[in-house]
Amino acid sequence: MFKRKRIQLARNLVTSTDPKSIVSEQFRLVRENIKFAIKDKKLCTLLFTSASLGEGKSTVAANIAIAFAQDGRKVLLVDADLRKPTVQHTFEKLISPGLTNYLISQWEIDEVITKSGIKGLDIITSGPIPTNPAELLGSTSMNKLIEEIKSKYDMVIFDSPPVLSVSDTLILSEKCDGTILVISSGATEKGHAVKAKEVLQASKANIIGTILNNFKLEKGHYYYQYYGEAE
Repeated sequence: MFKRKRIQLARNLVTSTDPKSIVSEQFRLVRENIKFAIKDKKLCTLLFTSASLGEGKSTVAANIAIAFAQDGRKVLLVDADLRKPTVQHTFEKLISPGLTNYLISQWEIDEVITKSGIKGLDIITSGPIPTNPAELLGSTSMNKLIEEIKSKYDMVIFDSPPVLSVSDTLILSEKCDGTILVISSGATEKGHAVKAKEVLQASKANIIGTILNNFKLEKGHYYYQYYGEAE
């Protein structure tokens, strides 16, 4: 069981475990495209979301966070999916203390930040799953947290729930400098992708681009392709 978990982690955090692979190179390409898209715009907080469940947005967010850390940035990855959090599994950390500890119990920010084990990258897990995620993400405590972490980090990446499932992402997208939509090749229905873009735009989200996940390049190889600014 433990061995199987380690294999899964290796697959998830490929930018750390296999930095010379073609997939890692694609993540670095995405990183450079993001840097170009936000050039001279002072964008510090990026929200990653998807249209529906199972499109790989959490894996993409984690690997992009690592890619920015490898670029010499001080990076924080925040698990803002307070319904189905995954960051604690990805980095083999305890779920608590985390984001909800700060928002509900007024823990200090430094008490909920955890070292990821990767140079330059810290994480905030979700904390205990609450009964009112949307209200917590829309609270003044959340605004305070964002201001605090922006003063501590060069780049902050939020992993949020699928945008068509709950209102949490729309609430958080208004607070973040930019939003990136992850869609899965051959899995995401076109109508869902279009609808996700429309609802994000309606909420005044600054969509800086989309990422096509799980595109089959050749037998046995997959990569992540950055499309650029959504039109």
